[in-house]
Amino acid sequence: MTTRSDCEALDAIDPLAPIRDRFALPDRVIYLDGNSLGALPRHVPQRLAEVVERQWGVDRIRSWNVHGWTDLPLRVGERIARLIGAEPGHVLAADTTSINAYKAIDAARRLRPDRRAIVTDTSNFPTDVYVMRGIADDAGLDLRIVEPDAVVDALDKSVAVVALTEVDYRTGRRHDMAGITSAAHEVGALAVWDLAHSAGAFPVALDDVGADFAIGCGYKYLNGGPGAPAFIYVSPNHRGSFRNPITGWFGHAAPFEFSLEFVPAEGISRARVGTPHVLGLVALDAALDVFDEVDMGYVRAKSLALTDVFMDLVGGWMEVATPRDPERRGSQVSLRHTHAFPIVQALIAHGVVGDFRTPDIARFGFAPLYVRYVDVWDAAAALRKVIESGEWKDPQFLVRGEVT
Repeated sequence: MTTRSDCEALDAIDPLAPIRDRFALPDRVIYLDGNSLGALPRHVPQRLAEVVERQWGVDRIRSWNVHGWTDLPLRVGERIARLIGAEPGHVLAADTTSINAYKAIDAARRLRPDRRAIVTDTSNFPTDVYVMRGIADDAGLDLRIVEPDAVVDALDKSVAVVALTEVDYRTGRRHDMAGITSAAHEVGALAVWDLAHSAGAFPVALDDVGADFAIGCGYKYLNGGPGAPAFIYVSPNHRGSFRNPITGWFGHAAPFEFSLEFVPAEGISRARVGTPHVLGLVALDAALDVFDEVDMGYVRAKSLALTDVFMDLVGGWMEVATPRDPERRGSQVSLRHTHAFPIVQALIAHGVVGDFRTPDIARFGFAPLYVRYVDVWDAAAALRKVIESGEWKDPQFLVRGEVT
């Protein structure tokens, strides 16, 4: 069994250890919820203050040209592209994950107009499924929701699109992106991937696996802050044929000509809709600085090591819902317990921050840039104390807020 001294030794040789100091992390708090909201990089407030006070406060509307506000979605998209294995010019940072899901899935089904079905699975994040159901209802398509292991078997020549989240938000189970994308292409379907629990947590290789479209959020492992802009990827194969179903003015080839006829912009710019969310993009752009000198291979290696240690420590007395196979898991560990909600609340009172997902999941995210091995050991020790002492039964831990 791993000891705390073992964890200290691992921290001493961790090549990512210096990155932790670039985050604002409170003393005596172990933050294991970066898979829901990433920690704040220390320099982000200063960058935002500069934009608010100088660019907005002094230069005002001139900043669209002087400071390049208009191009922020493209510049930030380029920085995300490196982390998800995309060629330059094929990622845009804009809007929300739900809006980008609509853009990508609707565009994909229009590229297969003779197909009548969309396939997803029961582990997909609900917002993606809601979007798909709306598209299916509007277009008269069949939405097939199957078990995760049945996705490939559900693919046939009637399927236009398979749309999945690579890492299950509840259990941390990871789909075989390459295998499923290949299977989709074999029957002539397109593949859309949600990278909300992938981008920034481990290397992604969208171009290499032949993904058609991808989306993701900026506020989890990318640390862009609450409500940070999302991103959308369009494969080079669809650069000229992609049609954005939301034809807003910033997706126009010449938005400031104010023509009433819509002419789509070239390349990824046609995925744009409205005015860029400048402050959100600036915060995300600044947050991405921490990845500039980071080898994503190291990030993945540490992610697997952290989750291995945690599963080894808790596996003897908790049900681990996350796959043990390193090829089949993301960067979180989920534990099942009938009383998962009050257990998580009691842990938070001890300074160990995880979260709960209905009906019985206690979820812990291990962001390799700032989570230490000793954090893993201390979190497991606190969890064991909370369960064995029964303190989670205190009525105060049963009260649920609007967000869990």
